[in-house]
Amino acid sequence: MSERTPEEADRESRGLIDAYMAEADAPDVPAGSGDVPAGEAGEAGADEEAGLRALLSSALIAGPDPDVAQEVLAEPDGGAAAVADAQAEEEVRRIYLDILARAPEHDVQPSLDRVRDVLELLGDPQRSYPVIHLTGTNGKTSTARMIERLLREKGLRTGRFTSPHLHTVRERIALDGEPISPNAFVATWEDVAPYVAMVDERSQAAGGPRLSFFEVFTVMAYAAFADAPVDVAVVEVGMGGRWDATNVADGEIAVITAVERDHERWLGHDLVDIAAEKVGIIKERATVVVAEQHEDVEGVILSAAAQHGATVLREGTEVAVLDRQVGVGGQLVTLRTPAGVYEDVFVPLHGRHQARNAVLALAAVEAFFGGGALDAGVVEQGFAGVDSPGRLEVVRRSPSVLVDAAHNPAGIEALREAVEEAFELSHLVGVVGVMADKDAEGILAGLEPFLAEVVVTRAGTERAMDVDELAEIARDVFGEERVHVAARLDDALDAAVTLAEADAEEVVTTTGVLVVGSVILAAEARTLLGRG
Repeated sequence: MSERTPEEADRESRGLIDAYMAEADAPDVPAGSGDVPAGEAGEAGADEEAGLRALLSSALIAGPDPDVAQEVLAEPDGGAAAVADAQAEEEVRRIYLDILARAPEHDVQPSLDRVRDVLELLGDPQRSYPVIHLTGTNGKTSTARMIERLLREKGLRTGRFTSPHLHTVRERIALDGEPISPNAFVATWEDVAPYVAMVDERSQAAGGPRLSFFEVFTVMAYAAFADAPVDVAVVEVGMGGRWDATNVADGEIAVITAVERDHERWLGHDLVDIAAEKVGIIKERATVVVAEQHEDVEGVILSAAAQHGATVLREGTEVAVLDRQVGVGGQLVTLRTPAGVYEDVFVPLHGRHQARNAVLALAAVEAFFGGGALDAGVVEQGFAGVDSPGRLEVVRRSPSVLVDAAHNPAGIEALREAVEEAFELSHLVGVVGVMADKDAEGILAGLEPFLAEVVVTRAGTERAMDVDELAEIARDVFGEERVHVAARLDDALDAAVTLAEADAEEVVTTTGVLVVGSVILAAEARTLLGRG
């Protein structure tokens, strides 16, 4: 295409200026007086922008400083940027729904071949950075966040892969502590999609399944981390360990939080069998940081570590929480690792379980850097910057509304201890909803000693237990008079607040509401209360 002559460029510029001035002279149209199609509105905005720029370039409205025009011309178009962001978010949603149509997250096939095949076609991105790999039953996400925060305080660029998400699927893949951007999410999907389709076709031709939801996201995470690029990836298993899609990476550090019963439909009921799946993430000559475990579980872990020549750092032996004091907004902890003792470290999270998570995270990061002590300032600033949304989080005051994602009996027990320790609440009302595959009776039995009343509800997902079924179980545990039912979460929250306030002598300090039972319920409550 030939370049425009100066005369042609001048005519085009004058045409834009005339159009802009005509638009400026037109009477204002009151908001809401007529609908303009989005496409036409966008075109009009673009024409107006072009006209303004032509007008500035003509020097007809330049200010006393000739640089003013150039500054205005250089300013980004905020409206266009907002539209682009919205379009990217909509594309993220479309991609998410497309991936969601695959086999569900908990459908773990005893094979890593499909994930390996896709990653091999992509050049094995998971081998371009070191990996700290986490498994266990409770505390994985909080521990992963602590590890990542310490690594960032050391100046490293980090990737973090955790699940499930609270509000946006982009939370699952985090770069430098922030959810991957909409544009990067879309770009990552576009990079991997052809190879996912290729392996899907190959697998189905052989009578196998397509990649599952979680397998696709694992591929995307490893690809996004390589593209960033990151210095280190902190990766949480989805479920189990041995056959978890994330296990295609070789974690030089493995962290095993407390192993309890959960996902029993897939992992079984026996703790030894569950542990046998989780130790599958231990690689040759790795360092394994292990939370305090049931005796038989610890035996499984130590045996697997020995088989792989791995170094083991156990809570209560090589690492320990020496002291902890409840503080405003968290706790002061003293932590011991093989490299030394770190005194009076503030962790802005509640509960003994979070102190235990902290010492695991600290030991893992020390091991990553070769086993030496970390600078006290790095530890102090790293832990001070930790957050863990939906983990005993105060989302409202007067009365206090707490949100926690605990969804199994062991998690409920840790929650009970933390609530009783950190919050002086004489009348606590629960809002409880659980998934259909969870131990509802065990969860409710754990809540009964510290909840005055409970409002049973249902999260907005097909996986949630029917509210009437849950109510029957709750009545068996709490008694008829302490159980209330509200099928919708917003109604359940209103009812719980009313119940809490009705019994209170001092509403601000002695009553509260606890939303608990599932990650999805916690996320929905955060959204309703303005934290989503």
